[in-house]
Amino acid sequence: MRVIIYDLLQLYVLLIFVRVILSYFPTHYGSGLHRATAALDRVVEPVVGRVRRVLPRTSFGGVGIDFSPMIVLLVIELILLPLVRSLP
Repeated sequence: MRVIIYDLLQLYVLLIFVRVILSYFPTHYGSGLHRATAALDRVVEPVVGRVRRVLPRTSFGGVGIDFSPMIVLLVIELILLPLVRSLP
């Protein structure tokens, strides 16, 4: 059971990374990239969106920066994965 939870958390980390990278590319409605981004949003946004609502808005030089994916990744990597490894 521990291995399954660990693998699922690692997959979620990968999905967050892919979503962050895809956010740098413009998408057009109906394109393959738009469909992939929308599918990733359905998986990633329930967790990342909650963190985003709690964090204050941040901008540097007029450009908004979203730190919520980084916070979720840190929580998974620093708290959840060691806990999963320590399960019997």
